[in-house]
Amino acid sequence: MLLPKGGVTWKSARARLPPWRAVLVLVTRTRFLISLAITGLVVLLWRGISSSASKMQNFYCYGPPKAPMDMSLNEISEWTAHAQTPVLFNYHEPFEVNSSSINTVDLNPIKSTSQAVQNKERILILTPLRDASFHLNRYFDLIYKLSYPHELIDLAFLVGDSKDDTLAVLTSELQRIQDQGDKVAFRSATIIQKDFGTDFEMTVEDRHSFAAQGPRRKAIGRARNYLLYSALKPDHSWVYWRDVDIVDSPDTILEDFIAHDRDILVPNIWFHRYRDGVDIEGRFDYNSWIESDKARRLRATLDPDTVLAEGYKEYDTGRKYLVGMGDWRNNKDEEVELDGIGGVNIVVKADVHRSGIYAASTLSLRDHSNISLGINFPAYAFENQAETEGFAKMAKRAGYQVIGLPNYVVWHIDTDEKPGNLGDRKAY
Repeated sequence: MLLPKGGVTWKSARARLPPWRAVLVLVTRTRFLISLAITGLVVLLWRGISSSASKMQNFYCYGPPKAPMDMSLNEISEWTAHAQTPVLFNYHEPFEVNSSSINTVDLNPIKSTSQAVQNKERILILTPLRDASFHLNRYFDLIYKLSYPHELIDLAFLVGDSKDDTLAVLTSELQRIQDQGDKVAFRSATIIQKDFGTDFEMTVEDRHSFAAQGPRRKAIGRARNYLLYSALKPDHSWVYWRDVDIVDSPDTILEDFIAHDRDILVPNIWFHRYRDGVDIEGRFDYNSWIESDKARRLRATLDPDTVLAEGYKEYDTGRKYLVGMGDWRNNKDEEVELDGIGGVNIVVKADVHRSGIYAASTLSLRDHSNISLGINFPAYAFENQAETEGFAKMAKRAGYQVIGLPNYVVWHIDTDEKPGNLGDRKAY
């Protein structure tokens, strides 16, 4: 159809529209009105059904048509799979404690590792003292040379039952060492005074007699425990027990021992003794040993309160001694497992001392072998051993390693033991 020549105008459009009467007739016809009503009704019904369906989703039941108590695990899982439990995150501000009477100690970061220097692990050196003034100058000369960083080392001493000038000499030597400058000063030094009322003589002959061993070892055990629990701090990773009468040891002894990463470790203890100008290299410490069947049978016959002392003819235990093994000229890192240890030189992981052992549920008053204790130095007969040997027994009972180094020698002062203590056995 061709458009008018002048374009679309109102007149031309009007001319093409149906007459208004025709439109009126159309919209008033019954058929048109019925169609319009039906169309409106359909639209209203559709909108109502859509709205109801969306609301019904909130009440739709997932899963099998049965009670939850009657469902299997798989059905319950399917039933709840469509929904997740809402999680609300409530972020609290830090709780600030302003009371000066509340302290917190976190032992989790305190480790004892073979990389102690790199990890800056702190070491506690413990030395019990009695009538030791003569040895202190040499003692401090040796620990001053220790190559382990001095700022990571704490020193602690227990002075007890001394009749000489031990306390004064100790204080003087500590001041001499600590006042030499920050590069060589130790992190701290503590002196603990405690008398135990021990009355046995300290002459060489009496001190090393068999009769003195039980009371003497029990007294030393008490002194060690007082020293340990007074000086051990939460940040200590290692404990180094060192006797005052050592005359020679490597400057790297701490690093050498720690490199083994053992729970408890001791070296071999010898002494220099010269005969006709020749060093016989005497063996000193008979308290480091490997258990024997002969000793086990012997223990079965003894009173539980009897303390065995090694290196004496009175009780032949048949044990194998660390002093009878090895040579300082051989591989110093060779290890042997021990059952008893001496106290001249011990390196212990601090957590060993912090730990305890299992207590049996039924005990008799005389059965000390099952009493629950910290792993310390028993001042009584523990499996017929006391002090350091009892300490080794406790540690092994708790599952810790007790290791000796037969070729790593620390030199002790020559004590000139009285002849006859060993019977037919040789001391060197």
